[in-house]
Amino acid sequence: MKPIFKKVVIVIVGIFACIGMTFTVVFVGMQFGIFNVRGSIGERNKFFTDSLSSATTTFQYDLTLDVPCVNASKKVCLWNETPEWMVIKSALQKDEAVILRVSQETGVSKRMIAAVVIPEQSRFFTSNREVFKRYFEPMKILGSMSQFSLGVSGIKIETAQDIEKNMGDEHSVFYPGSNMTKLVRYASSTDPEKELYYRLTDAKDHYYSYLYTALFIKEIQAQWKREGYDITQKPEVVVTLFNIGFDKSKPNTSPVAGGSEIVLGGQTYLYGQLGTNFYHSEELVDIFPR
Repeated sequence: MKPIFKKVVIVIVGIFACIGMTFTVVFVGMQFGIFNVRGSIGERNKFFTDSLSSATTTFQYDLTLDVPCVNASKKVCLWNETPEWMVIKSALQKDEAVILRVSQETGVSKRMIAAVVIPEQSRFFTSNREVFKRYFEPMKILGSMSQFSLGVSGIKIETAQDIEKNMGDEHSVFYPGSNMTKLVRYASSTDPEKELYYRLTDAKDHYYSYLYTALFIKEIQAQWKREGYDITQKPEVVVTLFNIGFDKSKPNTSPVAGGSEIVLGGQTYLYGQLGTNFYHSEELVDIFPR
């Protein structure tokens, strides 16, 4: 074998060896959480564990069993008789102050904001049972999605960017008014896309997660109002559209609840239906009035 050819072969083999080593390191790092970023389960757990010195457990059931209801003898129960709801309820109570702040800043009902978050959290918990049982159920906290859907309400980056765009476009059918833009303004030295990701996945402060949720609601309400429909107390419209997106929002006289299916308490609900059930119930009505 000629020396030059031999050197080329050695270089090529070395490159592939380096690539293989890199993938191995990344894989191992992901498995052991070495590359975890803000918004990860570990960081969220530490924050909430430190802040729950006086937390109490209001119900008991075996975490090793995948039971659908708080009353483990029941195989089917209402959404508000499930372990998932008990966790969401407790977590929303903890977030009362930040939800109030967002409601005051945007004019969107506190209860409507909560109604949007509840089905997203229910879907997250029921599709991540092991994570739910190990982390969120014991500490009564909300999950903050940190991949494609972000924050406590599962907003996608693209949706958040559309929300910002609508706020700055007076000709948009979703334009919510000129006084809203200041709420999401970025510093001149900031990378907007990177900052937006940090806003929505901040495990220590859910403010922006709730803010973008409320702004979506406000923009949908603005669109329907322009067409002559008041949906400020129509969770079947608002919650459904939060799930299926801006492009599916078509103001009409007979909207119905829809969206993704969520199995909770042994029963199947539509995303919009679950939010609507909460909105019209007496659950948390003391802090999130209709």
